[in-house]
Amino acid sequence: MFGVVLWCDSRVGKAVIWCEDHGDLAYFRRTDTLEPMSMDAGDWVQFEVTSGCEMRYAHNPRLVAEGVFTGLADNLKGIPASELSGRPPAAKIIRFVAPEPARRGYETSATDRG
Repeated sequence: MFGVVLWCDSRVGKAVIWCEDHGDLAYFRRTDTLEPMSMDAGDWVQFEVTSGCEMRYAHNPRLVAEGVFTGLADNLKGIPASELSGRPPAAKIIRFVAPEPARRGYETSATDRG
């Protein structure tokens, strides 16, 4: 599976990856402390995925392209690109407004009751 690293802490060897199928996020935890972690937020990675304990886990991540989705995590949080320091806007974010709730309990006119 392919995905984009949304968050990464190379010091503790953990990462959160947004998967290409837009399903649940995949969590990565480095198990080999001798192997350096070579990914950062915004990197495009390929990995194997397993599920367990109601979570998805990423295994054997391999870097496909470095930093190609920088700022994606901020965009998903809804932070306008113009507020991100030093980063050009990657795309226009369109905010959706929730529709008004349906009206309930309205009276019909006498002509409607026919």
